[in-house]
Formats: sequence, C-alpha cells, structure tokens
Amino acid sequence: MTTVRAALVQAAWTGDKESMISHHEERAYEAAAAGAQVICFQELFYGPYFCQVQDTRYYEYTEAIPGPTTQRFQAIAKELGLVMVLPMYEEEQPGVLYNTAAVVDADGRYLGKYRKQHLPHVNGFWEKFYFRPGNGGYPVFDTAVGKVGVYICYDRHFPEGWRALGLNGAQIVFNPSATSAGLSEYLWKLEQPAAAVANEYYVGAINRVGIEELGDDDFYGSSYFVDPEGAFVGDVGDRSTNELIVRDLDMDLIQTVRNRWAFYRDRRPDAYADLVRP
Repeated sequence: MTTVRAALVQAAWTGDKESMISHHEERAYEAAAAGAQVICFQELFYGPYFCQVQDTRYYEYTEAIPGPTTQRFQAIAKELGLVMVLPMYEEEQPGVLYNTAAVVDADGRYLGKYRKQHLPHVNGFWEKFYFRPGNGGYPVFDTAVGKVGVYICYDRHFPEGWRALGLNGAQIVFNPSATSAGLSEYLWKLEQPAAAVANEYYVGAINRVGIEELGDDDFYGSSYFVDPEGAFVGDVGDRSTNELIVRDLDMDLIQTVRNRWAFYRDRRPDAYADLVRP
C-alpha cells in the first residue's frame, strides 16, 4: 500500500502577522515530527479574515509570491522534507491583488501558485473589494507526495474547478478556507465529500477557528480529509480549538475507485457546451 501522511492546520487569529507565521512554523515542525509529508494551512493563513469589512488598511497584508513568507517556508520545507501549501495575500503589482496559495516541494523548491478563481461578494465576505479573480487556471503540481491541486474556500461551490483539477491529474486537492457559521456550515460536510467522489481523489478541507474582531460569526474549524469514496479519514477536527490534523491517505484507493467507476472515461464533453455559455 502506498501511503501519504498529510496534515492540515486550523488556527485562530493571534492578533499580528509575525506571531501567526510563527504559530504555523511550529505546527510544521510538529507535523514533520509526526511523520507528515505534506501540509496545508488555512486561507490567508498569516492574517485575520479581513473580508468581513471593506477597508484599504488591510492591503498591508499583501506581499509578492514568491516573496519573504514563501522563502521563509521554503527553508523549512527543505529542512523537514515537507511539501507545503501556503495560502497568502498576493500583490502582483500595485493595485493588482489576489487570494493565492503557493506550493513548495519537499526539497524547498517553489513550484508555483494557484489564484482563487471564484470570489464572493456578500455580507461578511466582501472579497471583490480585496482581490481580482484568479487568472492562472487550475494547475496541478508534481510534488514529492504526488500530484497536488488547490481550490480555495468559495471555489468549492463550483464543480467545474474540481473537475478541471481531476482532469489535470490531481490526486490530493486542498481547499483552504475561512468560512463562518452564519452562512455555509450546512454545506461543509457535503460539498467536499461529493467532490472527492465525483472526481475520485482525496480532498483536504481546512477552516480556521474562533471569533475575530471584525465580525460576529465564529469560524467553525471542523477540518478534515475525505477519501475518493466520500469517507472521512479519521475524525473531523474540533469546532473551536487550534488543531493539527495528521492522517494517512491510502493512495492506492484512488486507482481502485477509478477502476470501479469510469467517470473520466464516460464523460461527455461534446454534450456540455451549454455549461460554458455566459
């Protein structure tokens, strides 16, 4: 059996960027000590979820990708032999900002980035104030643990991207999120398992915890891995506390499921033209 030991970090906002980065560094070391080979942090991991308000002062959380935080974790990835997915606030150039995740391989190489494609703009999630929609497609990164994709938070409501990642070869797709109880909790344990089944790969779903000063709703944690049969791998994370989740993923199950259900063979792209009409 081919096994990948994978980790997720759900965390509460500490109050400043540096302590938030330090907390995640510590979690990376803990994960590696537990045998993890790949780890993903939550959406916009080093800051608050500032999209609960519309305020230009939060532009200060932007940085280049790759940039200082990417480079800091590249060194850790190389030291620990750990593949890392780092969701951050990217400035491509002044005024051109994205919700982005960098992917770093176990030897410390920067492999590339995914930019969040779908942006909500509803009460408490004013993301179009802060970000441009992603423009880099649905890349899959060939890492030391296999082919890894990323789909960020609100993206998960759109099945097209899940499928694009599968068509591009993904074996594990991470969905780092900042999602609160007032709107989406009833979907949290439905959508990612359904996507894992429909696309026959593993999904790692990450959510932050706690109530931040910018809003009243709590981020409800409950991070988890789900397998290609739609089953949770181990327990779902706690609803309210910081937690490092480490699980063993049986990668052979992907091929077993794909041999059982030939979803990719039986697709009908010739019949789907209506799906891409504006």
